[in-house]
Parts: sequence; C-alpha cells; structure tokens
Amino acid sequence: MCGFAGFVGEVENREKVLVDMMNTIIHRGPDSEGKFVDGDAALGFRRLSIIDLSEVGNQPLYNEDKSKVLVFNGEIYNYQELRRELVEAGHVFISNTDSETLLHGYEEWGEKLLDRLRGMYAFAIWDRKKKQLFAARDIFGIKPLYYAQMNGTLLFGSEIKSFLEHPRFDKIFNEDALGNYLSFQFVPTNETFFKGVFCLQPGHYFLYENGQLEIRRYFEPHFTGNCKKSFEEVVEEVEAVMKESVEMHKISDVEVASYLSSGVDSSYLTYLGQVDRTFTVGFDEGKYSEIQDAKEFAASIHMQNDARVITPEEYWDRLSDIQYYMDEPVADPAAIALFFLSEEAAKKVKVVLSGEGSDELFGGYNIYCEPLEHTAFNKIPMPIRRALGKFAEYCLPRRMKGRGFLMRHGKTLEERYFANATNIFTEREADKLLKKGCVPGIRRVTDPLYERVKGKDSVTKMQYVDLHLWLVHDILMKGDKMGMANSLEVRVPFLDRKVLELAETLPLDYKVRAPKTKVALRGAAEKVIRSKTAEKKKLGFPIPIRVWLREEKYYERVREMFTSEAARKFFNTEILLKMLDEHKKGKNINEKADDSRKIWSVYIFLVWYDRFFGHEKPVHPASTSLH
Repeated sequence: MCGFAGFVGEVENREKVLVDMMNTIIHRGPDSEGKFVDGDAALGFRRLSIIDLSEVGNQPLYNEDKSKVLVFNGEIYNYQELRRELVEAGHVFISNTDSETLLHGYEEWGEKLLDRLRGMYAFAIWDRKKKQLFAARDIFGIKPLYYAQMNGTLLFGSEIKSFLEHPRFDKIFNEDALGNYLSFQFVPTNETFFKGVFCLQPGHYFLYENGQLEIRRYFEPHFTGNCKKSFEEVVEEVEAVMKESVEMHKISDVEVASYLSSGVDSSYLTYLGQVDRTFTVGFDEGKYSEIQDAKEFAASIHMQNDARVITPEEYWDRLSDIQYYMDEPVADPAAIALFFLSEEAAKKVKVVLSGEGSDELFGGYNIYCEPLEHTAFNKIPMPIRRALGKFAEYCLPRRMKGRGFLMRHGKTLEERYFANATNIFTEREADKLLKKGCVPGIRRVTDPLYERVKGKDSVTKMQYVDLHLWLVHDILMKGDKMGMANSLEVRVPFLDRKVLELAETLPLDYKVRAPKTKVALRGAAEKVIRSKTAEKKKLGFPIPIRVWLREEKYYERVREMFTSEAARKFFNTEILLKMLDEHKKGKNINEKADDSRKIWSVYIFLVWYDRFFGHEKPVHPASTSLH
C-alpha cells in the first residue's frame, strides 16, 4: 500500500530531512506523498492508492481534534466491521479508507485495538499531547517496521535506507550479524546488518516517550493440535475459512490479480479468488520453469496467464539494484526471481494475491516428513546415533552418499533443524571462513523457540521455528521488498488470523502423512482444482544458480567479487576461491553435495555490502518502475 518514515527528536531543517527520507522509498508509494512536522516529531508518507483513491485518503491522517497523527503501511481487511463499531461509539470519519479505522480504533481501545485486527500492517501514531509514539507490526510480520535510537533521536520506518538520510544516523556495519547470516542466509533476529537498527518483531508494539523505548508482545501463536473433528469436517472448515479470507483480501478499489506457480498454494488461491489475470516467471532451462504447468492450469479454469522468461543476463545485471531494495542481503535466489515476477505484474495491476504462509501453517515443507520417515533409525539409542554422526562428519569423505543422513540423525531435532532450507554454512565452516571467526549463535536463536513448544511433536516444532524465522526473515521480507520495489502490493490470504486459528488446532495426521504434506489443505483444494495440481509435491521456486556458476562469464563475475577488498576484509578468500573453482570444475554439483548456495550467499552479501558500504550513500536505481 505504501511506505513511511519518521523521527522523534531535534534536528535542523526538519522538513527537508523528512523529505529526503521519504524520497528513498518513493517506490513504495508513487501516487502521492504527505508529511507532518512539528517541534517534536516528523512523520512522512508515500502512498500507493488502493482503497478510497481520493485525496482524503492521503496520509498522515488525523483524529477529530488533530491531537493524534497516523502513518500506516498495509491493509486492514475487517476495517468495515470495526468502522461500524467506532461510528456507533461516536467517532467521526472523513474518508472511506481502512487507515482511519486504526486511528479511531487506537483512540477507543488503545493497544487492545491490535487484538481486533485482521490484516497486514505496520503503523505509527504520534500523540501530540502526550508526546508519545505508538507503533505496531502485524502478527505474522508481513509488513516491515524498523527503528533505531541514535544521538538522542528515534528513527522509524518501512525501510532502513530512509534512516541514512538523517544527520543523526550513524551508518556502521554490524559484523556480529555475519556469522548467523552465513548459516541462515538471512539475519534471523531483530538485529540488522546496520549497527543499532532493529526490526520490530511480528506481534509486537512499542511505546516511545521521554527518550525511553518500551517493546511489548501482544500476540503469540499456540499450536494445540486439539481438533477432534473428522478429516472430512476439517476439510470443509479449511475450505470455508480460505474462501472468506480470499474474499476479504480482494477488497480493493483497483484490480486484484494473482501470482501463479505450478503448485497447490497459488493455484488454490487463484481459483478461490476468481481473478481475471495471473502472472508467472521461469527460466529457459527446462526443470527450472513452471510456466507451462501454470499456463495449463490457468487455461483449465479459464483465466489469463501472463508469463515471462527471465534471462540469465537480466537476473545477474539487476542484482545490485535488487540489494538496494532489500535493505539487507537475503541469499535466497528466489528473491531475485520474485523481483521480476512483481515487475511483470506491476505493468498491469497494483495488487496481487500470493501463497506465502501455507507451508508454515498447514505443514507443507517436504522436510516435515523427515521425522516420520526414519522412525526405525531413530529408535537406535541417541549415544550410538551421535557417535555415528561424529564418525561420518570427521572420517567419511565429504561427498560420500549417506554422510549427511548420519550427521543429521546423530543430533536431536533441536540441534539440527534451524529453519527450512537454511544451515547453508555450519558454524564450524563459518568459523573457518570468517577472518574474525564465528561466535556460535544458531542455538541462541533457536533454543528460545524450541522452549516455547517443548513437548510438542517434531513437525509442530519445525512449523513453529519456521513461522518465526524462515517465514519472517526470508519469505515475507522478500515478498514485501520485491513487490514494493515495483510499487506492487502483495497480499497473502493464508496469513490471516482466522486461518491461523484453524491451523493451530490441526493434529499431526491432518498436516503430514509422509510422503504427503499439507494433507487437510490439499483435501480442500482437490475438491475444486485438478488432482494433478492439488497433489503436486512442493517444488519451491527453482533457480539455476548451480548451472550459471559453471559458465565462464558468471564464474568470472563472482571470482572478481571474491578477490575484492571487501572479501579480503571479512573472509579467508582462499577458501572462497577453492569452493568456486571446484564448483566450476564439476567437483561438487551432485544434488547431495552442492556448494552453489554457499557461493551464492557470500556473493550476495558482497554485492549488498558494496551497494550500501562501498559508497557514502546508496543511489536509488534509475530504472525503478513508477506508475
């Protein structure tokens, strides 16, 4: 929907500073801008008009006596219901936007407003009388919200890059984040790569008053698995709650389209949404493209599909610009493909539906089958399995078949599972690679999460970890940043409060029956879409990185970065170059021992570092597509 930036504290040329901050996020809201500035605070806003396209919907918004000021990014899908309650309570609305509901809702209910919201949101309300800032983020973390306290000033906003324009901001690289990044492919905590800058965690809000910042949690998911209903009844409930969520997510005064892959999530959403248009991207390499399957599905339900083949050249050439939009490096190769998907969609629409969140809620990742598939091996006493794991790690050839299995099952779930598709570098590998070594940090991140689901089954534990790490810091971060880079709002109907309430009750058997995942969701989908799609095994977003890294021109591009001053500053480059050379020679390209993700993680970090720290300030890409 938009983006905002602001600060509380003294600074010269307050309005100019705010405008400079706003200009860094113009891609989030090219339709209009607005600002509030007084002697204590400044709030700036860039708008992407979707609900109530008139000027009265512009932000900042004010309450009746203008004592409270709001900036808001996102959508509140149950705003009409809340609005009726507030009107009955005597509040006067001047627009038809969902934004104004937050302002009057906060007046009426205070922070308890957050318990009533269904939507995606990050917002801030400045109370001019109390000189207090209230800011909150949605329960899943769909919309980002950053903050920093520096030199007597509080900075806050949708993107970190806006902070760089404030004279009180000190741009310092946070090297402590690098070790965890190498393992997770993202920063898995509320810290960022900018020292002193933090992201507000999902389901949290903060209050800032008299220089004091207080952060509180207002929401925590609870997977009970206590549903006693029959499978058929649950399937009907999934169908009903998803229909309602999709209808709410379609509320808009502009056209709503849908992303479409070949999998069940986006296909089911597309069918339920009955959108007019769908969008797909892929690559020329056969197994790395879902375009044909997506087109066939779209045709089967009589919908238009616009597809784009991404060339290797454009993928690599846009990497630096994409890192600018991301704010921080996320080494998921799908992030770049998502940029091109959103760029394609933004040529035609402002809003798309997308399937993020279904795997975390309904049990969709293939690795969730692992605890159920190896029950016989897991009956071996742990001391013996641990000894086998250590033997495999230190004595067997690195690429020997079965080595990884023994290593993984020589550890408890808590010791081996950190988040879906992560553990790119082990802590031991990261310690060798980093010049300053790596302070063990993975368990510090995951242990508190496992503690909260102590006593639950293994799949539920994995879901919970993914909901707090992989979903927040990878899936949703790239979804928001890549959509907003192209002034496109991405809505995620699976991540709805009511959908979560149902998913929390599902017993293990309704989530995973190895090798089948998302059992209840697939049951609902199979009632309305073809079985070929409803039962398709999860593919992810396939990207031919391993293939490209063997091509001379891309090998040379990475090699140049691996010998750069920045690489020498942080890494033992001989390890990097050996890894890169072995990959090119074909020594590590089998599925079970492939280092391309390791190479990519370091390369993306270096591209990002060059963009943000190789120059005084990163420059907004001239190629930004604004509507």
